[in-house]
Amino acid sequence: MLHSIYIQNYALINELEIDFNKGLNIITGETGAGKSILLGALSLILGQRADTSVLKDKTRKCYVEAKFQIDQYKIKDFFEHNDLDYENVTTIRREITDKGKSRAFINDTPVNLSILKDLSNNLIDIHSQHESLLLGDDHFQLSLVDSFANHQELLDNYRNKFEEYNILSSEYRKLVSNADNAKNDLDYYQFQFNQLEALKLMDGEQVELEEELEKLDHSEEIKLNLSNCFHKLSNDEMSIISNLKQAKDSVETISKYINEGDDIVQRIGSVYIELQDINNELEKINEGIEHDPARIEFIRERLDNIYSLEQKHKVATDKELIIIKEELQQKIDTINSYDFETEKIKKDLDDLYNELLGLVSEISKNRKNIIPRIEMQVIGILQQLGIPNANFMVKQVPVEEFLSTGKEAISFMFSANKNIDLEELSKVASGGEISRLMISIKSLLVETTTLPTIIFDEIDTGTSGEIADKMGHIIKGMSQKMQVINITHLPQIASKGDYHYVVYKKDNHESTNTYIKLLTEEERINEIAKMLSGESLSEAAIQNAKVLLSQ
Repeated sequence: MLHSIYIQNYALINELEIDFNKGLNIITGETGAGKSILLGALSLILGQRADTSVLKDKTRKCYVEAKFQIDQYKIKDFFEHNDLDYENVTTIRREITDKGKSRAFINDTPVNLSILKDLSNNLIDIHSQHESLLLGDDHFQLSLVDSFANHQELLDNYRNKFEEYNILSSEYRKLVSNADNAKNDLDYYQFQFNQLEALKLMDGEQVELEEELEKLDHSEEIKLNLSNCFHKLSNDEMSIISNLKQAKDSVETISKYINEGDDIVQRIGSVYIELQDINNELEKINEGIEHDPARIEFIRERLDNIYSLEQKHKVATDKELIIIKEELQQKIDTINSYDFETEKIKKDLDDLYNELLGLVSEISKNRKNIIPRIEMQVIGILQQLGIPNANFMVKQVPVEEFLSTGKEAISFMFSANKNIDLEELSKVASGGEISRLMISIKSLLVETTTLPTIIFDEIDTGTSGEIADKMGHIIKGMSQKMQVINITHLPQIASKGDYHYVVYKKDNHESTNTYIKLLTEEERINEIAKMLSGESLSEAAIQNAKVLLSQ
């Protein structure tokens, strides 16, 4: 439950601290005194965004701090999941700086607003006049029915499957679209690939062919010069090798007479052997070179094909062409695999679809089973609240597509009078009827929720007299199972409270400030009397207030 709230520098509040209690806490005060300001400050604790407009003094920070007694509620898992310190009395704090920056803390650990909202949704429910308008909203109506059906685990399972189905559907549509686009390109890719495949290129082949062509184009010149060189080395009477042989023999003849003779003979011999090797190699090279016009034509034609494809693909080497061919092969393989992939995903989608159908059938059945009880109890409470001919029906409306909540919508149908057909709630209910419908539904929710605290902000709008008294009894009954904080203008409801607070404004020399205080028994009698008769207290009003309080 909400244990206490501390507010500093918010709207008309300079500084304010208030403790709340179990049971029914009543808050009253004149219009404009600041009751809505209290709710505005509390909404910061619940994760609502804020800016510098909430600062009373624009040069100072705004603080709002609330303490919640949570040891009776099973929410430890939330703290563990979000790596937060668990405390039986948990403190939530918001700070708004003079620059408009906001910070949030749970037990002094900084958190983002998303985590703050998740926690506060487990702690407190603020019902304002605006929420009464939500009663006509289809999504809100569906949420209420699901609260009664008490099948959150089933809904969570369905939503997980629904999200999985949407993701897979998106993947399937993207794959089909890619497949359609790719298949349009398949012929083009295949044609390009076939051209490259037909060429049967080998890495480095282009350079080898260019070198061979260069040699064949100059074959006659090469052979002429090789023959000339061979002739000079060995075939001429005055050939180099022959003369070198003679020189070697001459030195060998006199080598015994000179110290360097043997060394020179050996060196000339080495040159002689080397020249003979060169001569033999030249002869082989010469024999291997032939002028082959057919080979030249073949090489030129193949190089032309290579050059043509290089120009087409804007590359410079055969290696790059081979890479392009491999990439084309990958594209073709990918396109050809689309059918297999789409078929597999389609099967998975069909399986998920059937699984979703089973889940929505179970969800719809749960709702159908609980609806008669909702209808009967709401009608019963509405009759207590002065609508004796009330008729209320919860209508299940099937829809074509899966939604995040199932495969149906919920519509609240209402009629306040005899022989009047039921119509959608938003079209026929007045403000007072909406308030009574909402209190009827909220009182039933107490049985199905573990929420520690509920705050009613003038839920009694449009009611008075005996109906207000009965509404007060219903709210009082709710407070037996949870903490209720009720802001009201009606004495019939205010008198039902276990604790009564009054909000008031007070002027000083510099500004107007909002305050709140817990009333004593005597002060409470006077406050109820004011609500009955206005500022001028009459003895009758005081006596009437005492009667209301005694009841």
